Amino acid sequence: MFSLRDKTAISGVGETTYARESEKSQLALTLEASLRAIADAGLDPKEIDGVIPYSGGGIVAEDFITNFGLPDLRYSAQTPMGGASPVAALQSAAMAVATGVANHVLVALGRGSISGGRITSRLAQMPQMRLVAEFEMPIGTNAPAQFYAHMARRHMELYGTTSEQFGEVAITCRQNATLNERAMMRKPMTLDDHQNSRMIADPYRLFDCSLESAGAAAVVVSSTERARDLAHPPILISGVAEGHPESPSAITQRPDLTRMGIARAAPIAFAMADVTHADIDVAEIYDCFTYIVLCQLEDLGFCAKGEGGEFVADGRIRLDGELPINTHGGLLSEAHIAGMNHIVELVRQLRGDCGERQVEDAEIGLVTGFGDLGDGSIAIMHR
Repeated sequence: MFSLRDKTAISGVGETTYARESEKSQLALTLEASLRAIADAGLDPKEIDGVIPYSGGGIVAEDFITNFGLPDLRYSAQTPMGGASPVAALQSAAMAVATGVANHVLVALGRGSISGGRITSRLAQMPQMRLVAEFEMPIGTNAPAQFYAHMARRHMELYGTTSEQFGEVAITCRQNATLNERAMMRKPMTLDDHQNSRMIADPYRLFDCSLESAGAAAVVVSSTERARDLAHPPILISGVAEGHPESPSAITQRPDLTRMGIARAAPIAFAMADVTHADIDVAEIYDCFTYIVLCQLEDLGFCAKGEGGEFVADGRIRLDGELPINTHGGLLSEAHIAGMNHIVELVRQLRGDCGERQVEDAEIGLVTGFGDLGDGSIAIMHR
């Protein structure tokens, strides 16, 4: 369990601009972010000998070989876990580097313009979606908001969680986005704005839902020893894990709709990193929907099951609160880059490079991913 602790580090990060539409292809965006991450690390593209592209984008290792050369590429992989993929990829990259299989692994993710198809048609191409074809899809559940609405409503019925508590997550992300020049949504939001936004899939309102975005982000994972000689002080990966929800895979058929895969991954990552919840200075929590943030905070162990609504109240998760989350605005207000932008933000927070939205004295942070049917991933890092 402890063999990966501090053996590897993120040595470089890169992003493109984020927008709803882009004239660039998904591949072009991915390559652009990748080159920026490689340059940020102070490396030459030909020094990359491992790549983990996003499985949902149809991009493979050969795309990087064709465009970058990569004469010594000797490791490639994919982590087909939807939004849990980028953080899960950090675990794969760390294993490859720590065992000497590769020296510098590029993890990259791009999303193209939404003009190419609706979310339902894109989901239909993902193999894991066949697992919900028996129960959910025949009754009209075909989009993420509908899949996860069942989970949110169950939590509300069991624990008295309210839409206003979901709103606190949305408002927090928007407040942070107003301080981030990369963010797509920078107009301030009030609770009234949240409550008056139209219903998408009960109980989710418009501002409970993440953005549709075009753009890309990437990171380079290197050995800690090599990273110390590169362009930035290394951000060490001290704990990392992935977890999957209880059987069956069909969300509505599980015995507990409110417990996700992150609940199994979190104890492993915290033990590997040898830190406690009180040690976490900043957290970038996957936020495809507001409820998913609240549920992850419970499953991570920051509060007990059912107490997430109370936990996020009273400014606890805001920039100056006890546990600042999604300091860039998250998927709800910065951009939906399937969580890869969360990893980039955590690295920048731990470097101290976030300007107005910088969490003071941030030394230890965590980032999570959430997959399409409840998969979870977590990485704990420190400077």
